[in-house]
Amino acid sequence: MTLFTDFGLAQPILKALAAEGYEKPTPIQAQTIPYAMEGRDVCGIAQTGTGKTAAFALPILHRLSQNPKPRKPKSPRVLVLSPTRELSGQIADSFKAYGRNLRLTTEVVFGGVTISRQEKALANGIDVLVATPGRLLDLVDRRSLSLRDIEILVLDEADQMLDLGFIHALKRIVTLLPKERQSLFFSATMPKTISTLADSFLRDPAHVAVTPVATTAERVDQSVIFVPTNRKQVLLETLLRDPSIDRVLVFTRTKHGADKVVRGLDKAGIVGAAIHGNKSQPQRERALAGFRDGSCRVLVATDIAARGIDVEGVTHVINYDLPNVPESYVHRIGRTARAGASGLAISFCNDEEKAYLKDIEKLTRLKVPVMPLPEGLPAAPAPSESSERRGEPQRGRPAPHSRGHQGHGQPRQADPNADKGPKRRRRGGKPAGGQPQGGHPAAGQQRPAQGQKPAQGQRPQQGRPAARSSDGRRDGAQVAWLEKSPRRR
Repeated sequence: MTLFTDFGLAQPILKALAAEGYEKPTPIQAQTIPYAMEGRDVCGIAQTGTGKTAAFALPILHRLSQNPKPRKPKSPRVLVLSPTRELSGQIADSFKAYGRNLRLTTEVVFGGVTISRQEKALANGIDVLVATPGRLLDLVDRRSLSLRDIEILVLDEADQMLDLGFIHALKRIVTLLPKERQSLFFSATMPKTISTLADSFLRDPAHVAVTPVATTAERVDQSVIFVPTNRKQVLLETLLRDPSIDRVLVFTRTKHGADKVVRGLDKAGIVGAAIHGNKSQPQRERALAGFRDGSCRVLVATDIAARGIDVEGVTHVINYDLPNVPESYVHRIGRTARAGASGLAISFCNDEEKAYLKDIEKLTRLKVPVMPLPEGLPAAPAPSESSERRGEPQRGRPAPHSRGHQGHGQPRQADPNADKGPKRRRRGGKPAGGQPQGGHPAAGQQRPAQGQKPAQGQRPQQGRPAARSSDGRRDGAQVAWLEKSPRRR
């Protein structure tokens, strides 16, 4: 199949594709659409940016157009599950674009917005529902949604679903669906846990894989820069002063880290925005809109928020923090080099992240070329006795060889602190729970003898840590060095 007209799609769909300027299908579309139009279950493996959405949306729209049915209250005919708000919104937009000439309705539901509006949109029934698992079950529990009439189920980005801990939600959703249905299963990678999940969802599926499992985008030029943690920010600012970096997506491991990077860029006179789970939906939409229209050149994101970001013209991806789950690296760099374009991916790697880099190279079967530090980059401050001394991972971050705990039959999970900010600390160095962090007295604080209580009204002394603490504060040496580092005015 070399043209969309070869598939036998309904004329209204072909007309919409022509309006979008689409003539030739991508490899995943060419292999998937015929099976899906036959009504078979499909297990599709393809990298991000290869056209998976159209691969399932086009045959679904064709089937609905050829078999019209009256809508039932609160009951969609098609259910598409995706892991994030952004991806859900983009999938719904694609259904609306390809089905613009059909009398079909599409709705999207996800958390972070008022649920009553979503209930109202579902009340009279719809044809296609795109949803995140959590909000979908919320609607089911409120009896605002029924899944008993689902004819087609789509599970998109299945590997990310498991990384985000949706396995139990997915198992419950399957019990609510009719057994007689068509299921389409898509993932960018296929580790054993995903293969097991696919077996529970699919019946005699057609397997489609357009690239080797867990390979990275061929058009992405990759490199790694070995750099101490306390020089990453100034290295990022130095790279971003290169005018050839037109639109860049920067990845951090945590929400707190994303906000901290944006604050640093702002001080350096570089416009950037952060997108992560703590941002409200309007904030996330504004950040994405600015990134798309070019008013914001740098978008800093966590893995959870970035899944589904499909912005044309991303020239660079910078891994400010390397992911501790190597499959996440594949998804990250897949944000560039989309739709046949080329792109660059640069990773920052400190001593604690070298084990992560080895895991990534093992998964991708590629040795990432090393790029030297730019000339003139300020020297790092003298190391101090702290939690960041060589060989010791930072607090709140797993040990270098920790790949995520596996227990009770669960797949490997992402960093437990991923996309989470630091806990709020009370005065005296105690977290909100009242216990000293790490289970030990704060620096300079003596532990009371057994059975002895501190004098009433007396606070234990607290010493300031020598280097960066878990709440992100720097010691005097680091502050002095940063103040001396060059900034663009």
